[in-house]
Formats: sequence, C-alpha cells, structure tokens
Amino acid sequence: MNEVQAKIEYPLDSRPDNGHVKDIAPGIRWLRLPLPMQLNHINVWLLREEHGWALVDTGLFTKTTRAIWHKVLEEDLDGLPISRIIVTHLHPDHAGCAGWLASKFDIELWMTRAEYLLCRILVADTGKPAPPAGTRFYRAAGFSPAAMERYTEHFGGFGRVVSPLPESYHRLEDGMALTIGDYEWQIIIGRGHSPEHACLVCPELNIMIAGDQLLPTISSNISVWPTEPAANPLRDWFESISMLESRLDADILVLPAHGRPFTGAHIRLAQLRQEHEDGLEKLRDLCREPRRAIDVFPALFKSRISEGNLIMATGEAISHLQYLDLLGEVTVSADKHGVNWYQFGQ
Repeated sequence: MNEVQAKIEYPLDSRPDNGHVKDIAPGIRWLRLPLPMQLNHINVWLLREEHGWALVDTGLFTKTTRAIWHKVLEEDLDGLPISRIIVTHLHPDHAGCAGWLASKFDIELWMTRAEYLLCRILVADTGKPAPPAGTRFYRAAGFSPAAMERYTEHFGGFGRVVSPLPESYHRLEDGMALTIGDYEWQIIIGRGHSPEHACLVCPELNIMIAGDQLLPTISSNISVWPTEPAANPLRDWFESISMLESRLDADILVLPAHGRPFTGAHIRLAQLRQEHEDGLEKLRDLCREPRRAIDVFPALFKSRISEGNLIMATGEAISHLQYLDLLGEVTVSADKHGVNWYQFGQ
C-alpha cells in the first residue's frame, strides 16, 4: 500500500465538546471553539509556561467566543492567566480574539511578519467600499451581476470578526526556537493557504501544532485574491508539502486547527499533493474548450458551490488555472467584457 492509499490514525480516544478543555500531553490543553459556518469549530492550544498559558490561535471575535473565553479563564486554566499569544496565520478564526486577549492581559503577540501586516491591512478595510481592483478581479472570473453585487455588499467584513491587533508584535521566523515552559518549540513556515503560516514543532514531545497547514480530512483553501492577482499559491503549497515531508518525523502527532489530532503526517501530505494533482489533470481535460474560472468548479470540488462559498471557490479555481498558465500549459485571453477565458494546449 502506498502513502496515497494508506490511512492516517487518530490516537486520542475522545475530543472536548465546544467550549471545553482536554489535557492531551504534558502541559498541553486542547480547547475547541465553535464557528458559525459549515466548518463548525476551531481547535486552539494552550501550552503551560512558568507564569501562565501560551495560547496558540484564538477563535473568532464574536459574543459567543468571548463568553467561552470568560468561562475558560475562570474555570479551566488552574487560576493562571494567558501569558502570551501565538497566531499561526491571519484568518479570522485564528486571529479573531488575539487583539482583545492581548489587551485584556497586556501580553505579547507572536506572528510572522506577512501575516501580522496583512491582518492589520484587512482590518483597516472594514467598512470601506469594494475597490476597483476587486470588482475587476471577480468580473474577470466570470461573476454574474448578482454575484458582483453580493461581493461589493460584503466587502470589508473582515474586521467585524477580528479585534484590532496590537500596534507591536514579536516576529516568528522559520527555524527559530521558542522556549515555552519545559519544552522548546521550533517554528516551521508553510505557504499556499496563507502568505507565511507558522507551525510549531516540539521534537522532545514529537508534536506539531499545524494550524491550517496540515489538516486530517479537508484540504485548506488555496486561493488567489484581488490583492495579489498574479500570485501562484498552488506552487507555494506544493513546495511546502515537500518541505514538510523533509522536516517532519513520519510518526509525529499533528494537532490541527480543524478535525482531530492524528498521526501519519507523511501519508496525509502525499494525499494532499495527489488531490491537487488530480484536480489539475481534470482541469487539463475540461479546458480543452475555453472556460472561465467559475466554469471549472466541477473539476475541483465534489460539493455544490453556493453563494456562501463562491469567493473561496473562485480563488481556488484561479490558483489552479494560474498554476497551469505559469507552466505554459494553458493560455488566457480576455474578452471585450474583461472576462478571462482559459484553454489548454493552445
């Protein structure tokens, strides 16, 4: 059996309910927070250190999440405060409560530079009208007038679920070591899902806090966004898969942001690579006739794309088409309406 056909394993016998904490290793606690969407939870991790708990990721900045945090702080942390905050990447379910908690406890925030700066930019966009670059980008993808209207109506919503970050931070860099309590955690930077995603690996415990860089049952969204329309995140994702294969022990326990902790990191990485390679092969076949980005969803997604996930699906479709374009396998031409059409082998 090869790694693509093999199965990962889930060594823990149970998971905590939403809003509850579970001890999973010496000085490591697992807190599961609810999300008001199809992906209905995020796992955050508490690491014991001398004067409190270092927190990795924070949940959305919502009334529900804040109420859970008040309960956890009162009942589940042995009377100790949060001592610092580490955010794997900028997305709202990870960074949402970071600013609020940092202010509440007057503690340091640790992030990579690209994630910190982009998060602050997106929060600053809250309430602003959609920029011309955004409308041009989604028009080129083939959005209908109704879809364009929904995009402009919902633009700038990032800051509604992300509290403003502190005005200073500590930078996480690839290869650096953080001493947290009795253990040393190494920082590994992955790319593709976000610009500079931080993972934490403890060699002594053989544990990885993976954020969204390595998930057990779903593939993280790999998207091109209007802020960087010529990006090639799928190339970054493939390169990060290879990098993680070279740097992770095969039997490391992976603590993901979504789903259950698992072993079989190399198996899962091979599966993720194969999923995207299969999608590219389907695109090559589908694009023998000219296609817009919104036309290729069946090649990449098993489920129906709805209004709620259209933006993310479009970004992922463009990332795959752009990957093939930059390899010289497809050509892209814009029609008189500014819509891009992709065709294989021309």
